[in-house]
Amino acid sequence: MQQFDVFLCHNTKDKPAVIQVAKQLQQHGIVPWLDIWHLRPGFSWQDSLEEQIDQIRAAAIFVGNSGFGPWQNQEIKAFLREFVDRKCPVIPVLLPDAPQEPKLPLFLKGLMWVDFRLQYPEPIGQLMWGITGEKPGTTPIIQLTAPQTDDLSSEKGINYTRLRDLLAAKNWNEADQETYQVMIQAVGKENSDYITSDDLLNFPCTDLHTIDRLWVKYSNGHFGLSVQKKIYLSVGGKADAKYNAEAWEKFGDRVGWRVNSSRIHYKDVIYDTASPIGHLPVLGSWGFFLRGRVEGNYLFSRIETCKL
Repeated sequence: MQQFDVFLCHNTKDKPAVIQVAKQLQQHGIVPWLDIWHLRPGFSWQDSLEEQIDQIRAAAIFVGNSGFGPWQNQEIKAFLREFVDRKCPVIPVLLPDAPQEPKLPLFLKGLMWVDFRLQYPEPIGQLMWGITGEKPGTTPIIQLTAPQTDDLSSEKGINYTRLRDLLAAKNWNEADQETYQVMIQAVGKENSDYITSDDLLNFPCTDLHTIDRLWVKYSNGHFGLSVQKKIYLSVGGKADAKYNAEAWEKFGDRVGWRVNSSRIHYKDVIYDTASPIGHLPVLGSWGFFLRGRVEGNYLFSRIETCKL
């Protein structure tokens, strides 16, 4: 199960500002739980949080010009006691547009807050101090360094920003879906179309490098197309676009796509780095790579040609 450093409790109206804070935290190695990144459509937010609550180190409760929202109040009532009982930090955070004298709930009165209306003390460092317990400047993880930039090059003008952001947020499920969508776009098709063997054999190398580089970087080498190709070659496969049943079965066993000699269903894909190395991407909700053994060989062939 993926572990998170901080739960970001906020009014929906303040979401754009909270997303910016979440991205700053990510740039400094802090993993936030944010609803739009981690709530799966059709699933209860309460169930999702209950699965993770014991793994979250702190809660940040945001207050902006809009005050507390109804969902925010429900989140607080449902989960605040969990943090208090575990003696985890509950950090009030004033957003840049918060009123001069914000109305804070009684349980936040008397707590030290982080104030993004101020430039000093530097608010993101203060927030990380509350989450990690490490005072700014005493450990490399919270030193305020310039964020790294990613090479999002594309031969076809594809925007890889959303894929990068999903991977940076460790939202592996949506990142997998997005990967298939950008691949569809890169071969000049509509989102409802399918990728063919010819599309794969002629897939733009620059885009293939960008997609793989982002997966490898943000999973610390656990996921990625090049990671999968290396495993496939290690079990006797060849990147020659020819289907090798024995190699593909061994590959499936290694990356967790086969269990007890049977191929898993898409619903059993593990969106977590607790999964075997190379488990992701499977490329889309219909399990393109997972089920498309022939197509997988075409893709491995193109990966080899493009020198990934």
